[in-house]
Parts: sequence; structure tokens; C-alpha cells
Amino acid sequence: MKLWMVLLIILVVLLAALAALYFFGKRMQKKQAEQQEQIEAAKQTVSMLVIDKKRMRMKESGLPQFVIDQTPKLMRRSKLPIVKAKVGPKIMTLVADEKIFDVIPVKKEVKATVAGIYITDVRGIRGPLPKPEGKKSWRQKLAEKVSSLSKEEAAASKSKKK
Repeated sequence: MKLWMVLLIILVVLLAALAALYFFGKRMQKKQAEQQEQIEAAKQTVSMLVIDKKRMRMKESGLPQFVIDQTPKLMRRSKLPIVKAKVGPKIMTLVADEKIFDVIPVKKEVKATVAGIYITDVRGIRGPLPKPEGKKSWRQKLAEKVSSLSKEEAAASKSKKK
């Protein structure tokens, strides 16, 4: 086979893969939009005391068995943002949205927008919630180490001069 034939076959395969991904992505977008509409229709605001929050597997989370049975098998192994909270007289296990999980304060009372067992939004009852500090990048950590080492060397050189 000639080189141009091989390149043509590779190009056709790539175009077919891109077309398949395009249509699959559109279908997934439609499903997500429908799910978002259902969440918006079922949401309600509740006051809750957050006891604990962790990322854990579904089997370990303490969610009801029918919820675990309804999830796809691939999702059962992934870690979810789980929040244990006291809602009224009951202690409930809830699943938080990935976007707001870091904002949820532990051992504080909050007003949360909940749809079923899914927390979609959190607001503080007594003032605004504190913003969590973001993770430091590798470059930031390295820059801090260098600056602390240079300060130590400067202090050591001053003590030697005296």
C-alpha cells in the first residue's frame, strides 16, 4: 500500500470518530438539560446543620440501597461529595453538587437548596459563607520553598558577620 492510501484510511477513521463523538455529545447535552429541568422543578430550600462532609464511594456513603441500585455500575465505583446533615430532627446523608462542595462549612447551620437528596446551592444563615482557599499549584509551592530558603540563608549570613 502506498503512503497516501494509509493516510487516507487514517483520515476517514478519524472523521468517523469525530462524527460519533459529536452526536454522542449532543445526546448527552440533551439528557443533562432534562435532568437540570427536573432538579429545578423539585428544588426546595431547607435549613440544615452540616455535621460532616467527605468524598467517598457510594457503597460506603450510607445512601439508601434503592439509590445505589438506580445508579449506573460505572458510577458506583467513583467517589461522590457526601454531606451528613441534620435537617429538622433527622440526620440525613445527602449528595452535594461538585461546584459547591468546597463552600459548604462543617459544623455550621446553612440554608441549602435541595432537590431530593441532591444539594444544589448553599447560603449562610448568619452572614456570608467563607470562601475556601484554592489548592496551591506546584509552581507556587516551589516559589515559597525558594523564598523561605533564601530568607534562612540571609539570616544565617547576618549571624556569621556578627
